[in-house]
Amino acid sequence: MKIAGLQRVSLIDYPGHIAATVFLAGCNLNCGYCYNRWMIDEESAPEALSGEEFLGWLRTRVGRLDGVCVSGGEPTVHEDLVPFLRTIKGLGFAVKLDTNGTTPGRLSALLAEGLLDYVAMDVKAPLDARYHHVAGRQVDLSAIRQSMTLLRAWGKPPIGSFGGKPYEFRTTVGPLLDEGDLQDIAREIEEAELWWLQPFVVTPEVALPLAGAQALDENALRQAVRALAGIAPGVRLRGEGGQP
Repeated sequence: MKIAGLQRVSLIDYPGHIAATVFLAGCNLNCGYCYNRWMIDEESAPEALSGEEFLGWLRTRVGRLDGVCVSGGEPTVHEDLVPFLRTIKGLGFAVKLDTNGTTPGRLSALLAEGLLDYVAMDVKAPLDARYHHVAGRQVDLSAIRQSMTLLRAWGKPPIGSFGGKPYEFRTTVGPLLDEGDLQDIAREIEEAELWWLQPFVVTPEVALPLAGAQALDENALRQAVRALAGIAPGVRLRGEGGQP
């Protein structure tokens, strides 16, 4: 497991928390719009600091930070993620995981052990052939559905109690998605679930075929959110109204 980046303080990556965000290199997908494409190949990605250095620094943040957001890349491709999160949790930090949902077995293990406090899962496209196109690789769509089911079970409060575990779904609305695609994704989102739409941002890391392509702009996305709310009431636009 290679740490490719560290944001030492973030007020937006982990809702309601002052957090550090650690980026783990390596991903099993190849999304053209990804702003971290340089860390998809773990072997070629430069290491920002070692795991031991990160954990040593994190110990100096006890009482100063609330949590740690573990992002990537795709964190769940790493077998040593479990002991890494155990150490973070052992220091008293809440943990948010950013994941693409392709490894439900590992996600299930993390949830079962209580190593996660918040999960943000990407739903990249409608759950059909369009998913492979947007993700840049063939995706086991049953794994995506299984991960969504796991989060729903985890987020459901136990009988006789209030409030389950928090999770969200999110979709980056790049050039390969239009209003019809968003409507099809919305049908996969349950009524009470939070679903963030994220505007496409052109960066030097964007794949060349997408660099000059047009995506729905923020005005179009605001209109889309209003239309989609009839299908998925929890839909939100990232950055709208001061929201993260």
